[in-house]
Amino acid sequence: MQINKKIQIDGRHGEGGGQILRTALTLSSICQAPLYMNHIRGNRKKPGLRPQHLIAINSLATITKAKIQGATLDSHELIFEPGEIHEGNYSFHIGTAGSTSLVLQAMIPVLLLGKISSQIQITGGTHVPWSPSFHYLKTVFLPALKTMGGDVAVEIDKWGWYPKGGGTIRAVIKNTQGLKAIHLSNRGKLLHLHILSAVSNLPLSIAERQRDQSVKKLEHLGLNPTTSIENASSSGQGTVLFLHAQFEEGVGGFTSLGKKGKRAEEIANEASDECIKFLNSKGVIDIHLADQLVLYMALARGRSTLITERITEHLLTNIWVIEQFLPVTFDIEKDTGKIEVNGKECRIK
Repeated sequence: MQINKKIQIDGRHGEGGGQILRTALTLSSICQAPLYMNHIRGNRKKPGLRPQHLIAINSLATITKAKIQGATLDSHELIFEPGEIHEGNYSFHIGTAGSTSLVLQAMIPVLLLGKISSQIQITGGTHVPWSPSFHYLKTVFLPALKTMGGDVAVEIDKWGWYPKGGGTIRAVIKNTQGLKAIHLSNRGKLLHLHILSAVSNLPLSIAERQRDQSVKKLEHLGLNPTTSIENASSSGQGTVLFLHAQFEEGVGGFTSLGKKGKRAEEIANEASDECIKFLNSKGVIDIHLADQLVLYMALARGRSTLITERITEHLLTNIWVIEQFLPVTFDIEKDTGKIEVNGKECRIK
């Protein structure tokens, strides 16, 4: 591949996973800056592009009318040359249990900066490993984004589990007049804790056991969570426990997925332990939300601040990618989990 004054990203940097690609594609589209990326997912056991990454590339190529080279399965390098943003109604099909949430998250910042609202439909995995579940997206990420001026609504038509996929989500992304800084430095009191336990094409008793075990696990904290059980529509089988903690100024979401041979009680303990760890930390938001908000902080007007429970390699890698595209420098305090940045407001003319 020939490289001609493109922003170059080495996919082996830091944690070396798919988030580097998604963030780079998003910022390439927003900045209308050509991107060359090599060693894609270079630190993964099976490097190169997977189906969900191809959908992220092709969806943003469709939205920006980009010229692309190297967008093939298992490819280790990519050239992406975007044009202007074209809002509208789009439908994308991953074809596997690849994460619909991760694909959508690559598109949201781009379409927020469009001239009109857009509607997106994506088919794939909605509750799958190594990605935010649909419920995390809806109840944790999007409310936080809304406080920054990003108005996105999502709905789920069908749940998609690993390995079958086949789930469908819909999103309405309203164009913004500009993002504003966020200040998350004191989480305040816990206002509400909700436990969702769900299954698809499995005995409802599994969901009940998950719920009961989670309530028992949290009992010593003196909490009084609300609970719900769902028998979810899906073409596959799966089970999940999701805890949503809402504080006066902060938020956290904690998910555990089932798999063959994994007992309901183990699923419940996994998510509950993550919740307890967060409650015992000084974090205002959880580590996954911090990963997702730093991009918007860099694009917002003013100085943004957040405190997360801990600084992860994934977060540091994401920040590194952002700094390759935008004239911003993040201030990071590893011992306190505090991150600050003076955003570079971005508007598409």
